[in-house]
Amino acid sequence: MQLASPSPDIAKGGTSHANLEVSGLRVDLGASGRDIVAEISLTVQAGQALGLVGESGSGKTTVALALLGFARPGARIVDGQVLVAGRDLLTMSPPELRELRGSRVSYVPQDPVSALNPSLRIGEQILEVLEEHDYGGSHAARRERMDAVLSDVKLPGNRAFLRRFPHQLSGGQQQRVGLAMAFACVPKVIVMDEPTTGLDVTTQAHILETVRQLGREYAASTVYVSHDLAVVSEIADHVAVMYAGRIIDMGRAADVLGAPEHPYTLALRQALPELKTRRVVNGIPGVPPLPGHRPAGCGFASRCRFAASECRSEMPPLAELRPGRFVRCVRVNAVRQSDVEPAQLDEPSLRPPSQPGAILALRNVRAGFGDTEILHDINLDLMPGKCLALVGESGSGKTTLAKTIAGMHAERTGSIVFRGAELEADSRKRPVETRRLIQYIFQNPFASLSPRRTIGSIIAQPLKLLTDLSRAELDEHVSRSLERVSLRPELVARYPDELSGGERQRVAIARALAVEPELLLCDEVTSALDVSVQALVLKMLRELQRELGLSLLFTTHNLPVVATIADEVIVLQDGYAVEHGPVSQVLHAPTHPYTRALIADSPHLVVTDEVAAGGGETGGVPHP
Repeated sequence: MQLASPSPDIAKGGTSHANLEVSGLRVDLGASGRDIVAEISLTVQAGQALGLVGESGSGKTTVALALLGFARPGARIVDGQVLVAGRDLLTMSPPELRELRGSRVSYVPQDPVSALNPSLRIGEQILEVLEEHDYGGSHAARRERMDAVLSDVKLPGNRAFLRRFPHQLSGGQQQRVGLAMAFACVPKVIVMDEPTTGLDVTTQAHILETVRQLGREYAASTVYVSHDLAVVSEIADHVAVMYAGRIIDMGRAADVLGAPEHPYTLALRQALPELKTRRVVNGIPGVPPLPGHRPAGCGFASRCRFAASECRSEMPPLAELRPGRFVRCVRVNAVRQSDVEPAQLDEPSLRPPSQPGAILALRNVRAGFGDTEILHDINLDLMPGKCLALVGESGSGKTTLAKTIAGMHAERTGSIVFRGAELEADSRKRPVETRRLIQYIFQNPFASLSPRRTIGSIIAQPLKLLTDLSRAELDEHVSRSLERVSLRPELVARYPDELSGGERQRVAIARALAVEPELLLCDEVTSALDVSVQALVLKMLRELQRELGLSLLFTTHNLPVVATIADEVIVLQDGYAVEHGPVSQVLHAPTHPYTRALIADSPHLVVTDEVAAGGGETGGVPHP
């Protein structure tokens, strides 16, 4: 991809100097004196990308914001240096910082909607960035630059597009506008906080390619924050792994991710599903310590299978194992001798189905909104105790199909048969028993759980609506449901905002399981979860499928997840089922060009053969 040149005086492709140098960065929790992150030191060369990875709560976003000289309310930067093109942000006045942000260091948030003003047109928002920093010195120069940067991110610069509002764009287009705004003034440093989370694989692949090209062409230093190791391996030259507010592993991306030498990095690697291999994914037991409440010794010791007594007494230093390779662990040799790759996944031994034939059958199902048809002649059979995955890009019709089956989208024709009986299009017209047997788990657990209800009340609600259990029996079912998803009974008195994202998703699953359904409709239930929490949820769903004989319809855009959990897969494109078959056949030998394109665009862990030797050029590696 050739990028339009922003101006004649901008260096293109130079990588001989560091645009970003961080040393001794520390961020404290208010006036408590307890640090959220500390001992953060790293360097990113011009034209290169550093991947900052770790679970939620590891301190990634705190570090990312500090690179702009910013700390969240309740936190403050108390020590260290953040040099952007040789200037220390932490010594600047507020006016100086405002001038620097956007011109020399830019930020791309996870949710593009939060970065775009809903009341301003797209063209106005990009011009506003250029005008704020007086780019080019004239309106004509700024218009020329806007056209160039829109071309760089593959968006049209015509009047019709520039007059659109953010809500009139797709998620991928919104994220590209965010990138255009970030690169508009040709900054030296770009900080990206999970910019592709929630995007389908095709859109994600296009965004990642754009980020790679822009970073290299403009000689910018990129810091890419993510929990997805596969995405990071495709974009980053070097990786820094964070846990409990410290960098615990860093070096070349292929070295860190290809041959993990820290127990936490190894655990993240083993939690990552693979597209081409049907294998076990293992989540990390336990939870990370809360910010500012780090235990004595190594923060990961309580969750580490390699931990020894010395790990719990003193924090290990960040030691240089060889040039450019740093690990904060005293058990490196034990990690090196362990297996990196998890075991192959055995097919579950399912409970014999109570119903012969398909539990769910669709024939010539069409659905839409008014005169617009979204789904076209969909046919499928889901056998008892099996998992059928629906995959495709955003807008392909996956969620519409799931909601049509659930009776939440009634504008449809065709036949939907459940357990031998035709289903009404509207769930409210279905028998109570049928509604009990079909349960839906939504993508965003925080949105689907009432913030004003306790966890116990949330799980008990469908039991009250769909059963006639006594109070004692309700309490028993709630406790049993929490136990099934490995949540503590005392959580019944908590509220959703007191739980982590993974815990909230497990509550949503517990609520669905409480009424003992036979069919679970899972709509992107792992899309926003950390890779470790995702692994725990996937493993739990497989175990529940085996133990309870559940049938699953699993909607996702994540093909490696499909390889881990599904038995069959249907590929949807523009509302048409373009390919359908066993997972091994569809993912390993696809016949439709669209399926092949989805597989090609899916991120996968990129490592090189030179990793095993631990050698290679280390220029640009972060420093301790």
